[in-house]
Amino acid sequence: MRLREFLEGLGQDELHKIEGQVELADVAVALEGNAKAVWFERLSLAGNVAGSRSRLAHAFRTTPRGLLQEVLARLKNKGEVVEVQKAPAQEVVEKDPDLTALPVHLQHGFDGAPYISASVDFTRDEERGVTNVGMRRLMLRGRREAGIDLNAPSDLRAIYQSAVKRKQRLPIAFVVGSHPIDQVAATMRLPGDELALIAALRGEPLQVVKCVSNDLRVPADAEYVLEGYLDERGYVEPEGPYGEFLGYYGTLKTNPVFHLTAVTHRRDAVFQTSTISGKTLARTDTAQLNAIRAEVGVWRALETAVRGTTAVYASPASGGAFNVRVQLATRAFGDARNAIAAVFGCLVNVKHVFVVDPDVDIWSDEQMEWALATRFQADRDLVVQSGFRAIPLDPSLRSSQTGAKAGFDLTMQRMPTPLPPAYEGRRFDSVEAALRDGPKHFVELMAARASRDGREIVRELEALRPRLARDPDGRYVLK
Repeated sequence: MRLREFLEGLGQDELHKIEGQVELADVAVALEGNAKAVWFERLSLAGNVAGSRSRLAHAFRTTPRGLLQEVLARLKNKGEVVEVQKAPAQEVVEKDPDLTALPVHLQHGFDGAPYISASVDFTRDEERGVTNVGMRRLMLRGRREAGIDLNAPSDLRAIYQSAVKRKQRLPIAFVVGSHPIDQVAATMRLPGDELALIAALRGEPLQVVKCVSNDLRVPADAEYVLEGYLDERGYVEPEGPYGEFLGYYGTLKTNPVFHLTAVTHRRDAVFQTSTISGKTLARTDTAQLNAIRAEVGVWRALETAVRGTTAVYASPASGGAFNVRVQLATRAFGDARNAIAAVFGCLVNVKHVFVVDPDVDIWSDEQMEWALATRFQADRDLVVQSGFRAIPLDPSLRSSQTGAKAGFDLTMQRMPTPLPPAYEGRRFDSVEAALRDGPKHFVELMAARASRDGREIVRELEALRPRLARDPDGRYVLK
């Protein structure tokens, strides 16, 4: 379950391998808007690995549309964690660790410094007795120091603030170079030990190894492990600005400082960078990882709110959570609104919820546009509520502390969608004999006469016109 093996298993339609020399200054341009994962062989650097739903589906050995259900199924597993004494992640131990010796590049034009952006963090929550796993960016501040963004509400932020109150350092380890499944696990916010969560999503026991400079356990098959601690001073140093996951720059923030104490890695390690921000959010690691996390949260909320949910899709073009689509087989009036209310409350990031009938393909922008255009009346089907806790990175807030959410009820009484005719049904000796059997649509009359033309059916109907009528569904009937 290592990153290198995952990359080697990708086909040419999913992986762009660059064998020639590339300077770090050119990495961001090569990644921007790229639909494929990119492997810079000379730099031993890979980027945009999780930047498509198809690659995430490949990691889980399923299809893009089957991804959510596969993740939900694996979350029911009880993950097994096994500690080992020797690990590939520690084949090389850097005795004089240096962050600037790693292939870390400037990602966006006005970033504060080069960033390590694909780092999965491991800490211990002593109060709960569990390992916490997340994903954080690291801004290089020197050879052994980096800024870490801990402004948004998170388990790690709470764990760190508790350590600061005790005036204690917080040991932390960052894995850089992870299988996409581990990154999916890192974005989840579920109760319990999150090493077991990684194991559950992998679908096999997770081997972990103790770090060389602290007591944390990390995956034994990692590419790189950056060990160290967050100091006890709290929020003391400027960090940023940075191109954030919604496609805009964040502000300069005051954040904690990470101190590097050791670097371990494989002999043939592949460093990793994540794509974040830019004009094509749907092709970024962040949006795709956010999307599957949002879908899991929404599905679980809907399980208790309504019956009949058949699909959930979080649009990666909205950052992976702001716009959510729900396909619902409504059973009673009000089901769609109950679903909207449930989604409003389950995730802070969700702003807009679109609920459609099962005949609408929620993965199709064309189908969604059609449903919005033909099944929605704003004065009847729009649900707007305000005063919700919001993500500060949302530029539309304009300094407000709370935000609004909108739900779009695009459900309606089922009507058949006009599709090409399918000539199926019983055969008859004449149109008249077919109509004696019962009312028939024109396509059924063609099937009854095995017609591959249709014009001769018109002539037979013309002969029957004095005795011919139509029922409310448009079928031909004999008087």
